[in-house]
Amino acid sequence: MTKAFNTDETIKIIDLFAGIGGLRLGFEQVSHKKIEAVFSSEWNKYSVETYKANFGMEEVHGDIIKIDELEVPEHDLLLAGFPCQPFSQAGLKKGFSDIRGTLFFDIARILKEKKPKAFLLENVKQLKGHDKGRTLEVIMQTLKDIGYTNVQYDLLKAREFGLPQNRERLYIVGFLDTRVEFTFPEPLNIETRVGDILDEKVDDKYTISDKLWAGHQRRKKENKLKGKGFGYSIFTHESEYTSTMSARYYKDGSEILIAQDEKNPRKITPREASRLQGFPTDFKIPVSDTQAYQQFGNSVPVKVIEAIAKKMLVFL
Repeated sequence: MTKAFNTDETIKIIDLFAGIGGLRLGFEQVSHKKIEAVFSSEWNKYSVETYKANFGMEEVHGDIIKIDELEVPEHDLLLAGFPCQPFSQAGLKKGFSDIRGTLFFDIARILKEKKPKAFLLENVKQLKGHDKGRTLEVIMQTLKDIGYTNVQYDLLKAREFGLPQNRERLYIVGFLDTRVEFTFPEPLNIETRVGDILDEKVDDKYTISDKLWAGHQRRKKENKLKGKGFGYSIFTHESEYTSTMSARYYKDGSEILIAQDEKNPRKITPREASRLQGFPTDFKIPVSDTQAYQQFGNSVPVKVIEAIAKKMLVFL
């Protein structure tokens, strides 16, 4: 089944719910063939700004629900980190017909029309148990109904692929060719350390204020008394990994604070956030800190995508 790489060939991809291009980047960085993005879609104007700054595309299409699948170019690989939009409790019985109105439907209708050789979808780990597993069951059945009977999913953690972050995500891989024997990558067992992604000198503006620090401590104490485990989390250079960075990190940074000597703890910088997600050091950040935190918090751990890409590219 394994086919040798031909470096003269081009793999055409489409990048849906593209964000800042983490899925695409993962494939580009490990592929021996040229990766050509023939179509990208992202509705957030700030994410589009970052995407264009790094990939130089002249056009990034907007809201996917307004895109006609007939106008999407032919492609070999579909990439999509789609939002976990709630599925109707009244539906979930008829597969494809029941996912209309959800953003997954927009992926499904493009797959049904264009039939690329393969796809990679990414979502939050909670999708696996959403509605007692019925939502994922409908997604899997829908993919099979439109021709992708060779489809599987797995939960992978960023910290198992060399990134010092406890980020777990659900990945769904499908191939049109039923003979393809794809398996998800095994953990790399690389030791991780938070200090490896931290800068030596950081602007004082990232140190949280006395008021915010007092609020963090008060809320954590109150939550503990109520039997809740929620509250700020502090890490040091020697910590093995951090909590999962979220898109709301810009608000107070509570999920990842870095300890400082004789100072209040600080937030990680946008550049440190990019490293935490596995983006290269030359990845451009043309937006404000607030937007950058949201973008990296919404993005994918690039090192995990690279590991999946290596396994998928063998069959493309």
